Formats: sequence, structure tokens, C-alpha cells
Amino acid sequence: MNRSGMTAPNLLQQLDYSVLQQCIHCGLCLPTCPTYDATKHETSSPRGRIALMRAVADGKLPADSRQFADEMYFCLGCLACETACPAGVNYAKMLEYARAEVGLRGKWLLRWLFSKPARLKAAARLLRAVKIPPAILPARLRELYELRPRIAGKFSFDLIREVEFPKTQVAQASLPASSASTGRDACATGLVKSRVGLLTGCVQDVAYADVNRDTVDVLLANGCEVVTPRTQVCCGSLLAHNGELRLAGRLALQNRDAFKDVDVIIVNSAGCGSFMKHAPEYAGKVKDITEFLAEIGVASPQSLPARVTYHDACHLVHGQKISQQPRELLRAIPGLELVELPEATWCCGSAGLYNITQPEMSMALLERKMKQIAATGAPIVATGNPGCIGQLRYGARKFGVNVEVVHPVTLLARAYRSSGF
Repeated sequence: MNRSGMTAPNLLQQLDYSVLQQCIHCGLCLPTCPTYDATKHETSSPRGRIALMRAVADGKLPADSRQFADEMYFCLGCLACETACPAGVNYAKMLEYARAEVGLRGKWLLRWLFSKPARLKAAARLLRAVKIPPAILPARLRELYELRPRIAGKFSFDLIREVEFPKTQVAQASLPASSASTGRDACATGLVKSRVGLLTGCVQDVAYADVNRDTVDVLLANGCEVVTPRTQVCCGSLLAHNGELRLAGRLALQNRDAFKDVDVIIVNSAGCGSFMKHAPEYAGKVKDITEFLAEIGVASPQSLPARVTYHDACHLVHGQKISQQPRELLRAIPGLELVELPEATWCCGSAGLYNITQPEMSMALLERKMKQIAATGAPIVATGNPGCIGQLRYGARKFGVNVEVVHPVTLLARAYRSSGF
């Protein structure tokens, strides 16, 4: 029986059982798992959770048991265990099926908000308009209110439309209706490196539209034609990570059609990219912005004196195995000094909705991360995921660390602007 009292199918029984058998119980994942590190409980480790999943698949444990539900959502889904695993366990797939089994309280709100971009934008405008004095809120609500993403003054399509073009180059009025912008020199001369589509995202669109604008500017400076289809929708990652597999699949099909005329789909959100790369609907067309730039080579900007450290977003380093490309991008900026961050691949505690659903564990991880950032002495920390950016900005305020948190592409965009691109 599920929580509504209706008999539900055992989704883990529908998963290829060989996936559940991949774990060889070696324990190499244990030191990399933040929840096991904090609790030392076997059930709060990857192999402990896999044992619970197998018990449900075998019918030995009810899918609606409290222990199973609690452990599936106590997991961060950071996928550090996959990086450590010598057997190639597909933990991400197992976790998605397990969470689909138990559900999430309030999941209806996720479905409602993220199935239609217009709904999320309407909710964001409302959140931007409502000003609540934090002092009047109870402690827990005050923390949630402070954790909320700061809604951008302009969303991506409006901000990207303002891309400035030199008078001798392409005029905005000449752009196709589906495009946000087109490469400057590239389109004027016909020497287009690549026709790329930009996923504007959900939270990225309403809270970090400036990162999308920076991404467009960097792609333009490197001779790409950039298309942002207005028919694009949520990529489905946040829904899939919380068990809404069917809806995530439907949205992926819509995006497949929206981006059918581009060579590559560029993503600047680690969580989105990780999901999309593993979804067959996207047909291998997805690349993280730092990955793409490393492949095509970037035009050198002028000097941008800065001291920067880099935090590896979990779904970039573990989900997509992208670690060196963002560092190479930062080192390619003249004048920029990159300081390595201790425990750079340790989760910051954002993890999608984790800082809302598991606040105690999330804040413990955030405090640990901010101590490491402060120890570098760098005034800037770069990271490639909107959830991490929001979490680290909140951590800077909460723990008194004087640091600016930005996406790596933002620093390259700044360098190009100072160079007159």
C-alpha cells in the first residue's frame, strides 16, 4: 500500500535486477559518503541503502516502511560513491527508482511548478514581490526564507535579448524568431564554429539569469551561433531525482523536439547536465559549458587579476566526470590565480531539495565547506551548479565568510568584457 492507501506497483522489481546486484560490498564507497561519515551507520551508506533496495525488490521489506523512505531521502544523491566504486554500480538509477517507490511529501507542488515554465515564472514573480521581515518568522521558517533563491530582476529571455552587437555586426532584428542571439563575427562572416542551443533551465532561469547571459556572451566571443528555443521546458532532473520518472521523461521528449536543429545542447547547471546525459531522449547532444569550451578552445581575453578557488559540484564531478575542464577554463584567464580547495569534491549540502528536507545535515555540510573555503583565503569561489551557488552564498552570510560565489563562465565573461569582446 502507498501513502494514499492504494496498492502501488513495486518499481524496484521493474528495474533490471542485475543493476541491484552490481554492488560487491567492498566498502570503498564508505569514506566518500557524507551521511555515513556523519553517522557511521551502515544503513546510511551506499551499500546499506542498496541492501534496503534489494530487500524491497525481493519483497522482503515493504516499500512504504519508514526506514526505507527515510534512508532514500537522507541520501544526498551526490554520487561520490559512483566515483569511488570499482564495480561501476549505477547508484543514480537505483536511487531514482527507490525514490519513485516511496514518493516525497509535497511532490504535487514539484509537478505543478516544473511541468510548465509559465507557472514557475509566475511563482518567482510573486516571491520577488513579497517582502517578509525575517525577524517576524519562527526560526525554522526564517532559515527557509533566507535559503530561498534571490529572484532575478529579469529572466533569461529578456536578459539575453539585450546582448549588444557592434554596429558593423549582426543586428538583433535579423535574428530568427526562435533565437535569443547569434554569434557576432561568426554570423557576419559565415565562419560559425557550431550552432548550439542553450538550456535556460528552471531555477537558473528565474534566479541566475545572469549566468545564462554570461554563457551566451562567452559562446558568442568564441564564434558560436546560440539558439534558445522558447518551446524548451524543464529538463526533468529535479523531478527525476525525486522519483517523478514519467513526467521527467515527457519533458525530455519536449526538449528533444525543441533542440532538434542544434549541434549541441549547452548546459551550465551540473544537475541538469548529469540527468540529461543519462536520458536517451537527448541522444548524446548535451555538453556542460566548460566541457564544450575545453573541446573547441577559447579565445584569450585580457588579464583579469583575481584569486579564485573552485568547488566541484557533485553532479559535475561525480555525475558527469568533469573535473579538469572548469579548472582549465579558469587557468586560461590571464591574471587569475587558482587556489585548490581542500575537500573540493565533498558535497556542500545543497543537493536539490536537501537543504529543505534535511536541514540539520545540510547545514553541517555547509559549515564544513565554508571553513575549507575560508582557509584558502580566496575572495572568490567558483562552482558550476545553481544549487551550489545559492547554498554557498547563504553559507557566506550565515557563517561570516567574505567571499563572492560565481559560476566559472561568469569570470570568463568578465574577462572578455574587459577585453572589449
